[in-house]
Amino acid sequence: MDRLVIVGASLAGLRAAETARREGFAGSLVMVGDERHLPYQRPPLSKQVLLRTLDADQAALRIDDLDVQWMLGEPARSLDIARREITLEGGGTLGFDGLVIATGTHARKIAGLEPDGSRVHVLRSLDDAAALTTQLQHAAHVVVVGGGFIGCEVASACRQLGVEVTIVEAQSHLLKRAVGPEVGDAIASLHRRNGVELRLGVGLRALEHGVTSEHVVLTDGSVLSADLVVLGLGASPATDWLVSSGVDLDDGVLCDASLRVTGAVGITAAGDVARWPNGRYGHSMMRLEHWTNASEQGSAAVHTLLADAAGKAAEPFETVPYFWSDQFGIRVQSVGMPSQASSYRVIAGSLTSDSFLIEYHDKNELVGVVALGMQSRILKYRREMNQHPARGHQHPKN
Repeated sequence: MDRLVIVGASLAGLRAAETARREGFAGSLVMVGDERHLPYQRPPLSKQVLLRTLDADQAALRIDDLDVQWMLGEPARSLDIARREITLEGGGTLGFDGLVIATGTHARKIAGLEPDGSRVHVLRSLDDAAALTTQLQHAAHVVVVGGGFIGCEVASACRQLGVEVTIVEAQSHLLKRAVGPEVGDAIASLHRRNGVELRLGVGLRALEHGVTSEHVVLTDGSVLSADLVVLGLGASPATDWLVSSGVDLDDGVLCDASLRVTGAVGITAAGDVARWPNGRYGHSMMRLEHWTNASEQGSAAVHTLLADAAGKAAEPFETVPYFWSDQFGIRVQSVGMPSQASSYRVIAGSLTSDSFLIEYHDKNELVGVVALGMQSRILKYRREMNQHPARGHQHPKN
């Protein structure tokens, strides 16, 4: 393998490049990114960057001397597997021997509700954060559409800046899909105590642009007036450039257990865009939008490419999901798959407080843990669950 190309210049891509050099790859290494920035940390965008306690430059990831050819601000537009060639937005082409797809996700949008960078925003990139930070300095009331992690973190930052904020969430609970209704209720209580107005169980019908404000029309017929609207509607895998490539796509780039892209040779995927059978959970197909997963998968994807090139066996990538969120100075953490549980038990603290730990079980087996506060305790669970035998005994077919 003489040339390794990594499409996606964020955390997963950077970890892939670092691993390639650390493992002795001496060939040409090219990183293609759709943003003009060098790799940076995304978690602070909805927290410290909005609060102006962290500058954009400080969000940059450390980059060692990797002897990389950087192609930034020039997105990949198509992939030709047969020719082993990528076409870039400017019309140029880039050949490869090995390829890592690490294009991540983009903010999910609704037709007719596109962000304008002035009064309607999304928060996915450093440029998004810079635009929103500037506008927040002059805002009195913000409506956040979406009660997931980004929406809750933006609401937390707004209140800490003294801005009035309303969260509109179509589900009956905040963070329902991620942590379930019990923890969702506790998070809702935390937000209400800090002055956030919650409109749960009601969706967004339309945005009407006024002269000086946005009118947020809800599905129950009510209308909210806002200086700014932040759309936190989740994320979609950035796979548009792969639609005609022959790569198998289904809520991401489909991979085997070692992150090889199905239907292609010498191509792997990593990070938010990769969907693979996680052997820790009976080879259930998963796509994880978590910082730790992106970091670990970036390294694993290159390990697979280098092993295949050397004619060696590649290890399957198996992981116990872990994520965190900081809201109003309190850390929410989750380990495992609480959504697979049939029962839960409060181990410490109380759901009515700002500090608790919950175990989630399925048929007497621990499948997940969620904590508010209690950071050291949940990290012990993380270590133990990573050392525990995988769930189920099925193996993927070759």
